Parts: sequence; structure tokens; C-alpha cells
Amino acid sequence: MRLSKKCDYALRALCSLTESYEKEPTTIKDLADANDIPKRFLEHIMIEMKEKGWVRSVPGRYGGYMLAIHPSEITLGDVIRHFDDFLAPIGCVSVFKCNHCSQETTCKFRGVLSEIRNITARLADGTTLASIVRSTKQL
Repeated sequence: MRLSKKCDYALRALCSLTESYEKEPTTIKDLADANDIPKRFLEHIMIEMKEKGWVRSVPGRYGGYMLAIHPSEITLGDVIRHFDDFLAPIGCVSVFKCNHCSQETTCKFRGVLSEIRNITARLADGTTLASIVRSTKQL
């Protein structure tokens, strides 16, 4: 699995907002600078995450962005599926966006790729923003 830049940037921003959860809002400039994300690109990502209900914006001079829900309610799997569509290494083993192919019944490697998808999904769906930030603080 390979994350898109958009997904990578979204995860960086969400982890930063997790670290400042229930504190003051973080400006888009501070988020962009702290996570080495182009500001213009981050603005579009933040709009998507706001529409998804993960973040909220606070207007005004001291405004910015904050998480809209607790960081334990957003999983790595949620974010990856939103920005990259699926976790599967190939389309025909995806659960949510299966792209059937002509070789499904005879494919020699579909089984192992399906197992990889299942392991990846289990890990991604069991990993929350809260657990990611907590584990990096313990290092």
C-alpha cells in the first residue's frame, strides 16, 4: 500500500490537531509550517476534513482549526479510505471498492493479497489518532 501525498498530509495535520486537542485552535499557517505541507494544498484538505466532520474551524483573529470529535473516534483506516479510496493492494480484493478482474477465479496470488488486505485493514481500523500520538510520545 502506498499513501497519496494528500492522505499523508491529512494524517500529519490530524496528528498535530490531536496533540493540541481541547486547546486553542491552530492556524492553517502553523499547521502547514509544522508539518511541511504546502499551505494552499492543506486548505483544500482541511475543507474536506471539515465536511467529513473530523475538524471544525474557529473564525476570528485567534481562530484556526480544531478536531471536531475525540481523536479516539478517527481511525487510520477512516482517513486512508477517505483520501485514497481503499486499503487493498489490488482492486479485486477490496471490500468497499472491489474492481473485479477476469483472473479472479484463477489468480495465483489473489489469496495472499487478500490476506495482506485483511491484516492491513485490521491494523488500520484498530489504530486511532489518539493511539498514534500516544505511541509517538512514548518513544
